[in-house]
Amino acid sequence: MARMKFLCDAERCIDCNACVTACKNENEVPWGINRRRVVTINDGKPGERSVSMACMHCTDPPCASVCPVSCFYVTVDHVVLHSKDLCIGCGYCFYACPFGAPQYPKVGNFGSRGKMDKCTYCAGGPEPDGSPEEFAKYGANRLAAGKLPLCAEMCSTKSLLAGDGEIIAEIYKDRVRKRGYGTGAWGWTTAYHEGIKV
Repeated sequence: MARMKFLCDAERCIDCNACVTACKNENEVPWGINRRRVVTINDGKPGERSVSMACMHCTDPPCASVCPVSCFYVTVDHVVLHSKDLCIGCGYCFYACPFGAPQYPKVGNFGSRGKMDKCTYCAGGPEPDGSPEEFAKYGANRLAAGKLPLCAEMCSTKSLLAGDGEIIAEIYKDRVRKRGYGTGAWGWTTAYHEGIKV
């Protein structure tokens, strides 16, 4: 089976937020929750980069490791999903996730914030595929229909890639080769500029 992954090419992202809007509209995400967001680093300075962030559907998800009620599970496509029926809203997953993917649907005191919400890779939830209950809790199940998440499909610069991790890795490697970075793409010279000799 394919291992479904996201990858955002920071060299191509133009901070248009089309991915954010597509996700909210397709899944009818409630106000106050952004399953996907665009983060800009070095805003307004040389070297500014934007990255589209959501649940990265980790191979060994920390959210699942800390959940006291085991509401997180991994599908056959390696998509990390959770059951809102089992979720108690404790927030452990919120603190464990390095990407800030799980979010409370409401602002308030502990216990009144509701059950956690997160990116589902447009794969729905534990309810039957395409059912009204599944859509009401988790949004669209595009993966069951053979489609990729709408956020990646709506990306005009194709900076946000979604699909089989091996295919995405090859696409990104090809982009890096064509840019001409050579071996210094992620090495010392990129991180520390010309001040360090390799």
